Amino acid sequence: MLKLWGRLNSINVLKVVLALEEIGLDYERTDAGLSYGVNNTPEYRAMNPNGLVPTIDDDGFVLWESNAIVRYLCAVHAAGRLWPEDPRVRADADRWMDWQTTTLNSLMVPSFAGLVRTPPEKRNAEAIETSRSKTDAAVGLLDAKLEGQDYIAGGSYSMADIALAPIMHRWLNMPVERSRYENVARWYANVMARPVSSKVLTLPIT
Repeated sequence: MLKLWGRLNSINVLKVVLALEEIGLDYERTDAGLSYGVNNTPEYRAMNPNGLVPTIDDDGFVLWESNAIVRYLCAVHAAGRLWPEDPRVRADADRWMDWQTTTLNSLMVPSFAGLVRTPPEKRNAEAIETSRSKTDAAVGLLDAKLEGQDYIAGGSYSMADIALAPIMHRWLNMPVERSRYENVARWYANVMARPVSSKVLTLPIT
């Protein structure tokens, strides 16, 4: 059985859980990271030298980095469905998965960490506002991408939507002011209407 290490209040772990649940694979998950520990043990570091989550062990094949894991799972178990077979559609999905990591997540971290994981007396209001404003503008790029289409890459739900769903769930439920992007709102409603999403994306934003 596939093994997964990671806590469910991590958007990177949630990506992997979404993929596993959409595919319908059996798996065993162990809480790891932050208050759960585990990720700094020698045993875990032997699997993942970064000491981050998630990590999977699929019958002896150990893999870390959330988007790499999602791509692997979708390619092996859901090619033509969650992993687009058309190279151009797949490249488009890859692009937005990478954008989620390199751009959107980087911009959002200061506001998320400041508002959700930092006591009020220790918050940096200026850093939080800068992060909020830049994140809101970045979400506008996603909104433009979604003009006239239901999902991020091609005409169907794919690994790109899996990678974006947890961070957008976090953004749309954070205690911040946001622009009302109609295409993003429609996409989010489509994503949350999926049985797996309504099952996985349920925890409070912590």
